Amino acid sequence: MQEIKRFWGIVSLGIGVVMGLVSSQVGYAASTNPENNIGFSVSAQLPSNQLKTGQSYFDLKMQSGQKQTLKAVIYNSTKRDIKVRTSIHTAYTNQNGAIEYITAAKTFDPSLKFSLAKLTKIDGEAVVTVPANGTKTVTAKVKMPTTDFQGVLLGGWNFEKVDEQVTGHVDGAMNVRNQYAYMIAMKYTLGKVPAPKLLLAQVKPGVDHGHQTIFPILRNVSAVIVPKLTLKTEITDRKTGKLVKQATKCDVRLAPNSVFKYPILMAPEQLAAGHYHLKMTAKNHQGHWTFEKDFDITASAAKKYRRASNEHREIQPIWLVALGVLGTLIFGAIIALIILIIRRHRQAK
Repeated sequence: MQEIKRFWGIVSLGIGVVMGLVSSQVGYAASTNPENNIGFSVSAQLPSNQLKTGQSYFDLKMQSGQKQTLKAVIYNSTKRDIKVRTSIHTAYTNQNGAIEYITAAKTFDPSLKFSLAKLTKIDGEAVVTVPANGTKTVTAKVKMPTTDFQGVLLGGWNFEKVDEQVTGHVDGAMNVRNQYAYMIAMKYTLGKVPAPKLLLAQVKPGVDHGHQTIFPILRNVSAVIVPKLTLKTEITDRKTGKLVKQATKCDVRLAPNSVFKYPILMAPEQLAAGHYHLKMTAKNHQGHWTFEKDFDITASAAKKYRRASNEHREIQPIWLVALGVLGTLIFGAIIALIILIIRRHRQAK
């Protein structure tokens, strides 16, 4: 009997190891190390047309047709040479309702007349070598269009180590350090900044991170940053008048001339085929907006997004491996136990 107990103890230990392996892999994929030292930093050399002194980013008063060279210094605090890749991106609004400077946008709102990234070009090679315990000055050339445009252009000058992964996003106009990169925000102001103008373009169903979702598409069609918006949304069934969903989102920031694809997560039974009405209010210190729009979900669309959601996803590969190993352990344990019982029975005779 002691041998049987010892045997099952070993099997239990094996099962624990398998489950621990699964847990550690899932946890590791989601973990970050905020104490990581990337070994370099950057600093903007602010020019005379800087609007606000004491800032660490470019906040520049620009003129139509103006040409200018901007400079930044990369500091290497390590004992070896490093390579740093520089890039400039036009800011946009991401799905979190924050202004994104680091990653490049795939598309822009049609109201964006001038892209900061197209007006500001890296001068020289995109990848530079910074000597050990030394510095490297990099430059960017700005060429403003000859136009009567008035408002704000926004973007970011990004610096990342070559072969290092960049993660995270930026939600304010400032210098930001994450594990592997730095960003210097770039803001150009021409003439008089216009008042915000917001539009609700459309409402459509979809899937976001495995969840059935309704997306109100909110557009900022003015060349101005719209900060600290509070969005309150109600979705009702047009046929019954029943309230289907309520949602509130605070501290939304919209980049100039950008689109906010706002994800409102729905329960599986809420994203059913039908005819719906959405009412949204947007409010900050600059103004108050009210939007209303009808939208429909067809039976085929509801079925499509239900299948694409988490409820219908296949088991993840790591769990398949774990289940396979676990099944093998249990099967082997049963066979070994049968053999052990037969041997003890023969010895008893």
